[in-house]
Amino acid sequence: MTTFLIKTLANAAALAVATWLVSGIELTGADTTSKTVTLIVVALIFGVVNFVVKPLLKFISLPLLVLTLGLFTLVINALMLMLTSWVAGRLDVSFHVDGFGTAFLGGLIISIVAWALHMVLPDRD
Repeated sequence: MTTFLIKTLANAAALAVATWLVSGIELTGADTTSKTVTLIVVALIFGVVNFVVKPLLKFISLPLLVLTLGLFTLVINALMLMLTSWVAGRLDVSFHVDGFGTAFLGGLIISIVAWALHMVLPDRD
């Protein structure tokens, strides 16, 4: 349970950095508290999307992953961010990604920040 909480908070922090750096990723809220709650909800959606959909997409695109030496993972990350935006819209959560280019850049930033945070934060079971 602790690992899940740590990973969710790391994803929330990575999403916050991407929202701050990329102009096409929007997270709206009335105040800091509502933005924080929205960010945690988006991190949960992002975690579920990455847990359920991403492995299937990686398996289906395995030839492309091998052909591009893994760089196609960046495209998959962008698609996961776009899917998170779509699910958030359906759940009436105020998070939006403008397009594929924005999602690609945001996915790259999220991957780097989440990786760095996972290296720093403890990994407990």
